[in-house]
Amino acid sequence: MHPPTTRLTRREMVQVGFSGALGLSLPGLLRAAPARHADSCIVIFLNGGPSHLDMWDPKPDAPAEVRGEFKPIATSVPGILVSEHLPKLAKGMHRCALVRSVHHSVNNAHAAAVYCALTGHDRGEKGGGAAPTDYPAIGSVLGLKRPPATAMVPFAALPYITKEGAGGPPQPGFFGGWLGRNHDPLFVLRDPNAADFKIPELVLQEETPPDRLRGRQDLLNAMSGAKSKDAVAAELTGLQRKAFDLLTTPAMQKAFQIDRESPKLRDAYGRNIYGQSVLLARRLIEAGTRLACISWAPDANATWDTHGGNFAKLKGGLLPQLDSALSSLLDDLVDRGMLERTLVVVMGEFGRSPKINKDNGGRDHWNFCYSLLLAGGGIKGGYVHGASDSIGGRPSRSPVTPADIVATIYQCLGLSADLELRDNQNRPYQLVPWGNSISELLA
Repeated sequence: MHPPTTRLTRREMVQVGFSGALGLSLPGLLRAAPARHADSCIVIFLNGGPSHLDMWDPKPDAPAEVRGEFKPIATSVPGILVSEHLPKLAKGMHRCALVRSVHHSVNNAHAAAVYCALTGHDRGEKGGGAAPTDYPAIGSVLGLKRPPATAMVPFAALPYITKEGAGGPPQPGFFGGWLGRNHDPLFVLRDPNAADFKIPELVLQEETPPDRLRGRQDLLNAMSGAKSKDAVAAELTGLQRKAFDLLTTPAMQKAFQIDRESPKLRDAYGRNIYGQSVLLARRLIEAGTRLACISWAPDANATWDTHGGNFAKLKGGLLPQLDSALSSLLDDLVDRGMLERTLVVVMGEFGRSPKINKDNGGRDHWNFCYSLLLAGGGIKGGYVHGASDSIGGRPSRSPVTPADIVATIYQCLGLSADLELRDNQNRPYQLVPWGNSISELLA
């Protein structure tokens, strides 16, 4: 069952205390509250830490060692500037909101910063890979509380399980955590840009016809009729049932047939692994998946972690690829009448340092202030929230944390950040107890 769309945030509950003075009763306030929530979400996670100064928050009046090589350009919203290497996105800025004042405590370990950005839980520089005690990914929570209306996978992640450095452990923030492995995403670990792209794991083998598969499912249901209280057994049963659903759902099979899209649209998204992953995410969302997350790196150091050659890497591939994929996604969602019900989030785990280093014009990690973008799904378009100082080093207005961003995402998706969930040991947890939804971002 979907949660009530008029659920009040804690901030709104405080406002209820003043409703008498305004002549508005609580029932009247509830009737007046807008029924706004998105049905689905696409997260484009720029893993490694994208440079806010060279993308969303240019500083043309700063010294040369801060402003860098790129020039700012005007957008469709007067007064909002972005990098010259985002020209397509600039034309659609009226659909987007920028947040230029995000900050947190993690400046060294990518894994800890990724976990903070994706769950809202800032645990400092605690490194390491994903663990079963982690807070769950947004997609895991959304799949639990707002499962798809059809037998689609609720949460998908592609095209990589991003490692903490080449050969390192998987980063946290993308998994079910204490909700259990049956709330992990479906990982799509093949290149959608490949000519032979397919997901053979989702196709029944010839030697296993549908009738035989149904017989196996009936046997599984009979064996699990007297439900075990063992958490591991229950988790395994959940995974097996998910596998049966995926193998017998035509909509699931069709969603992965990306070659059904026109060559013109595929070209617009970009004929590369990331552009086609964004297009595939749209196909999954359209088929009923609640959240699709693109992690834009095979490992934390591979793409947006531009300690060296920042400008060459951004100009040479990263920004043009993002510009094509993101602008095409927004246009595509508008054309299909999906943008109002689909929240799009583009972010990394932190930004890059204001001062350019001597490693071929690189920028280093910078957690003290960075930017991100949101669009659709109840977000106010053509809006900038907060500001950084003259060199992009610290928030100068309306500072926010990842917990506030995640709380806002949950509110857009019809969930409260202080929702209480229980792990497989029945222990209670609040999702983001210290996050406050940013009301100014909401349409």
